[in-house]
Amino acid sequence: MYKYLVLVGVVFSVFGCKNEIMPKPAAHLRLDYPVAQYFGFDSPCPFVFDFNSNTKVKVTDSCYVTIEYPKMKATVYLTYKPVTATNLEELLKDAQKLTYKHVVKADDISEIPFLNRNHKVYGMFYQVGGNAATNTQFYATDSTKHFLSGSVYFYAKPNFDSIMPAASYIKDDMKTLMETLRWKN
Repeated sequence: MYKYLVLVGVVFSVFGCKNEIMPKPAAHLRLDYPVAQYFGFDSPCPFVFDFNSNTKVKVTDSCYVTIEYPKMKATVYLTYKPVTATNLEELLKDAQKLTYKHVVKADDISEIPFLNRNHKVYGMFYQVGGNAATNTQFYATDSTKHFLSGSVYFYAKPNFDSIMPAASYIKDDMKTLMETLRWKN
């Protein structure tokens, strides 16, 4: 009788326990960011724009503006320069040079021209693909008095797959900033 119990136990253990491998369903990290609400930014600087209420905006005396995203560990840096009769070409070259110095790490760089004739805002919006230090940049000018450039930097090693949701969120904010940009004089 003992032999039969052992034999039945062995049979059940061999045939009863199947190690079926069940594939895990495809999953993605879900990062939920609050819906952006935009407010007008006004300062002593010669420009205004709309900014995301989930950010912290800081301005220096020389109109350098930082827009901080604390939860995403990112900052958008805005640099204002007055245009003179001789420096517009140099300002444009510097803005383009800043973008194209990332070509070593970038997979691609998309240039999207921006034109708002009603408010005299002309510029270029750059989307840098890949593991570059900055993935979104722009410049805007009225061609006679004002020049503003902006770029976003993350406080993390540039791994685009990891920062893509945050980068996309901030890219939308930067587009809104550019679209709502107005010169004061």
